[in-house]
Amino acid sequence: MTYSVKEIFYTLQGEGGNAGRPAVFCRFSGCNLWTGREQDRASAVCQFCDTEFVGTDGTLGGKFATAEALALKISSLWPEKWDRKAKSNRFVVLTGGEPLLQVDEMLLEALHAQGFTVAVESNGTVKAPKGIDWLCISPKAGAAGKDWVQKNGQELKIVWPQTGFTKADLERFVNSDELQFDHKYISPMDNILQKDNIKACIQLCLDNPAWKLSLQTHKITGIR
Repeated sequence: MTYSVKEIFYTLQGEGGNAGRPAVFCRFSGCNLWTGREQDRASAVCQFCDTEFVGTDGTLGGKFATAEALALKISSLWPEKWDRKAKSNRFVVLTGGEPLLQVDEMLLEALHAQGFTVAVESNGTVKAPKGIDWLCISPKAGAAGKDWVQKNGQELKIVWPQTGFTKADLERFVNSDELQFDHKYISPMDNILQKDNIKACIQLCLDNPAWKLSLQTHKITGIR
């Protein structure tokens, strides 16, 4: 399998349960809920994406012919001078777009062979392969019916407010036996109403302590 990657870079994880943790980010090209073209946004299932995932022209992006080649490229970004005695701190986040359109067991095995703990950020419409260490599912309202197939993982993240999701849905997500997640996060929608969205998310967490607040600290701090 050839892997199409938009960009690879070293930074800190900005949100969720691993916020603040050094990580290599590998952003895969393509998504099944939006083409990535602005002219298609209004008709897309997901209309609020703020990520550039079209093509392979980003930092260290390209086509990788094998899982081992991609894993080695990812490994090359880890600061070895702090990691000579153990590889246990190595952390990679596979994101997109929709990474599960490309991530397979061969890539996960190759990354584990390089000593990485592997996190994946997905919209939940593609079944995850075995071997992911930390799976974050962020469902989109337009695909949260029959298209939401990955219903377990370490982290459930709901962007709020989202047209199509109600407070009753949030309560259902908490109490559903079908959804099995270790952590549940509410993330404020990043738009012109962001301040109001943050206040609304804070109140939701206070009203329903099953939810935790997740802020996009990479945007607050100005890191990539």
